[in-house]
Amino acid sequence: MYAVIILIVLVVLIFGPQYWVSTVLNHYNRKPEQNFTGTGGELARHLLDRFGLQAVKVEITGEGDHYDPIAKSVRLGEDRFNGQTLTAITIAAHEVGHAIQDARREKLFQWRVRFAKLAVGGQKVGSLLLFMVPLLSVITRVPAVGMITLLAAFLVMGIGLLVQLITLPVELDASFQKALPMLESGYLLPEQYGQARKILRAAAFTYVAASLAGLLNFWRWMKVFRK
Repeated sequence: MYAVIILIVLVVLIFGPQYWVSTVLNHYNRKPEQNFTGTGGELARHLLDRFGLQAVKVEITGEGDHYDPIAKSVRLGEDRFNGQTLTAITIAAHEVGHAIQDARREKLFQWRVRFAKLAVGGQKVGSLLLFMVPLLSVITRVPAVGMITLLAAFLVMGIGLLVQLITLPVELDASFQKALPMLESGYLLPEQYGQARKILRAAAFTYVAASLAGLLNFWRWMKVFRK
């Protein structure tokens, strides 16, 4: 009985945030809003120009909405780029918020970029270790191989969640200190403010939610370590 309760709690903790994010974003992405005269992509271009960021591009992507600080590009999914829904408009403003953080060289954003590079490097090392574990197990036949497996699993799957938790303030800043004031300066109707806040909150937690779901694979490697 206790095992079932623990399992339910873990499932809620791991998949609950991702379900919540998806539900919120999809709920406000169903129909175009009558007061929007442009698409998410057009709003992103307008806001970037408004803040003197003409060099930052706005592109369609199939890899999820994000701002690329290397390519200096706001990238939106096709439905956000071409959509006139509240989700499309709000997410566009959120990603422009990251471009503003980058342009202003805000310290939290710069730390996030450094941490992200560290995470990519850690995941590559972890992948290499996981590839080498079977060979090391055959050669050495020592318990230390289990520790290597655990370390590798964390580097591949756990470090991403750690980075997202550390840099969550960057996402919250892009949502509530950058995007929300912009949207409330004439782009939204007053009755849409509360809905936009829900979307911006979901946008801020998108990466954390995805990383939590990735922990399921981490636990699978934990079982390998115990064996």
